Amino acid sequence: MKLTPKTLVVLRHMVEHAGQVVAKEELFQAGWSGTVVSDAALAVCVQELRRALRDNAHRPRYLETVHRRGYRFIGTVVSSYSPSPTLNPHPPVPLLVGREAELSQLQGWLEQALAGKRQLAFLSGEPGIGKTTLAAAFLAHVAAEATAWIGRGQCIEHYGAGEAYLPLLDALGRLCRGPDGQRVRALLEQYAPTWLVQMPALLSTVALEALQRKTNGATKERMLRELAEAVELITAERPLALVLEDLHWGDPSTLDWLAFMARRQERARTRHRQSRSRAGSGDRC
Repeated sequence: MKLTPKTLVVLRHMVEHAGQVVAKEELFQAGWSGTVVSDAALAVCVQELRRALRDNAHRPRYLETVHRRGYRFIGTVVSSYSPSPTLNPHPPVPLLVGREAELSQLQGWLEQALAGKRQLAFLSGEPGIGKTTLAAAFLAHVAAEATAWIGRGQCIEHYGAGEAYLPLLDALGRLCRGPDGQRVRALLEQYAPTWLVQMPALLSTVALEALQRKTNGATKERMLRELAEAVELITAERPLALVLEDLHWGDPSTLDWLAFMARRQERARTRHRQSRSRAGSGDRC
């Protein structure tokens, strides 16, 4: 996709300041110096960039919106022999500056989880302070070590009760579609059929109908117990790092399950990490 000259200027400026929050005023100065334009001009450039990068504003891989402040480029910047930086097509690992202590703490909790002591951690704070960047750096470490399953679920802003267990279903769906998804699906089918039946895209028509008959009349309490047992069995084979984004928008059922898991006394190799902004903020964690 060919970018307009203004959009290229915005992209270059963002890449040159990768990992930093770039204020809108700074981008206007870079692209429209001496010209009075509305916010819509910058918004059009950002939309064009996201289309070109196939990025999602709600789950950004490259360009993150920092509410009421500006934007942050979170993609990996790879140096080349040319004067201009290039973009790495692989999943980006955001730059991490000044958060070594927090990253070390997360890695320490992971070591405890690997030893069988379940961990429950929260990353909280004001929008734009780098919670997503910290989490991404930690997950990159987990992925590089290849020591654990990585389940990642997204809470979304809603009005009313919201869909029960939405971020957990999101995380399980990604695990089932991952490299070892067949094993996860088999464990869910055996030990947590009330969860697998909620993900019909993963099943054939015949298998779905069989599971629907098997789980007919299932209660909320049954779902809670089933997933707890399934997670214990999954982590008996391999530890699990479960990341739930924007937990301040989490539904009550998800919070109940987290509390249930946290109170269990048995040893487990489960690592939960939930991120949330402070009450009232709308930024992505």
